[in-house]
Amino acid sequence: MEQTTQAITSMPRIGDKAPSFKAVTTQGDINFPADYSGKWVILFSHPADFTPVCTSEFMTFATMEKQFNEANCELVGLSVDGLYSHIAWLRTIKEKIEYKGMKDVEVTFPLIEDITMEVAKKYGMLQPGESSTKAVRAVFFVDPKGIIRTIIYYPLSLGRNFDELYRVLIALQTADEFGIATPADWRPGDDVIIPTAGSCGTAKDRMDGKEKDVKCHDWFFCTKPIAKEEVLKKVLKKK
Repeated sequence: MEQTTQAITSMPRIGDKAPSFKAVTTQGDINFPADYSGKWVILFSHPADFTPVCTSEFMTFATMEKQFNEANCELVGLSVDGLYSHIAWLRTIKEKIEYKGMKDVEVTFPLIEDITMEVAKKYGMLQPGESSTKAVRAVFFVDPKGIIRTIIYYPLSLGRNFDELYRVLIALQTADEFGIATPADWRPGDDVIIPTAGSCGTAKDRMDGKEKDVKCHDWFFCTKPIAKEEVLKKVLKKK
């Protein structure tokens, strides 16, 4: 009987150390993630230069770059195209493309050359069922210690929601700073979820309303407010 084998694309998981690599980019050589120690990083892949969905995404990321930087986060892009293709594409974006009010957009964050697909393979950005020659739209959130905290994947045809990517970044930092969790659709200023009480006495006090500002919907589901200003003061760099 003929045995069929399917290529397995490995990928790191949430909680893993981000796989290290050195690469050539449009902003010079990088050593990832060592060069970004102490900062959050969003490492993201796109299928190809000179494609419309990717162009809309790069224009959006470039327009929002300052917003991400203020949250101590750097952006790093990747595709399996070569450096000269990257440079020509980014020049075309700046000189010719106007979209949704964005024009004269200059991409200043690094875009990795990965023609050998070495980095794409390390991060599982090649999904054979979608394409064996183009990276899908993968997004890796790497924390200041070099640990992968969130992974989001999109198919080739679907452009990313950049408001959501920013929301994820702020929510992760808020959870770390305050030792809480964030509920569905959380935004700064919304109530947060506090850890389940560790003892019966604490749980009873919570249920009886004895803990200040804590609201319990049941013993396992308690929330408290954190002001939007308090959240942003913690997670945004002040000038």
